[in-house]
Amino acid sequence: MVFTMMANIQSKLFWVLLGFLAIGMYYPLIGLVALVCMFAPVAFSFAKGRYWCGNFCPRGSFYDHVASRFSPQKPIPAFFKSTPFRVFALLFVMGMFGSQMYYAWGSAEAMGAVIIRVIFATTIVGIVLSLLFHQRTWCSFCPMGTISAWVSSARKPMPLLVSEACVGCRLCTKACPLQLRPY
Repeated sequence: MVFTMMANIQSKLFWVLLGFLAIGMYYPLIGLVALVCMFAPVAFSFAKGRYWCGNFCPRGSFYDHVASRFSPQKPIPAFFKSTPFRVFALLFVMGMFGSQMYYAWGSAEAMGAVIIRVIFATTIVGIVLSLLFHQRTWCSFCPMGTISAWVSSARKPMPLLVSEACVGCRLCTKACPLQLRPY
């Protein structure tokens, strides 16, 4: 029952992303609300690893429930999962974010506009990657997901549990939106 309810909520979270971007284009102050989606994945990672990414991320919901319809479902290239690329993506996105925030500092509306622009630009990158590879390609190097992975790896690992009833068919791998290999 709880799993079904969570899946239902997760399948609708993409509306938060779409509504946020639509409203943010006209009322940039709402961009400050998105700071929750920047800090929550990292906060969750101290206790639950990248739990936010698969369950509460509005962008992840968008990729799973909208972009997946158009994605060729190709494997995510290993390059995007590599540590050097993830570090580059983190530094690039945060550098752009930080430099824009520096000039916007002091004006809540300008700071909100920066957040809207960064989310819009990175969502467009994610959509393009979804059309070329797998719908969750962006997630493999998302800056907040990268930080969350680093934080969660510094604590006791949370192994992926496989049921005793597993017959080794590996269908779970094909169904996993993050291309994990639980078997």
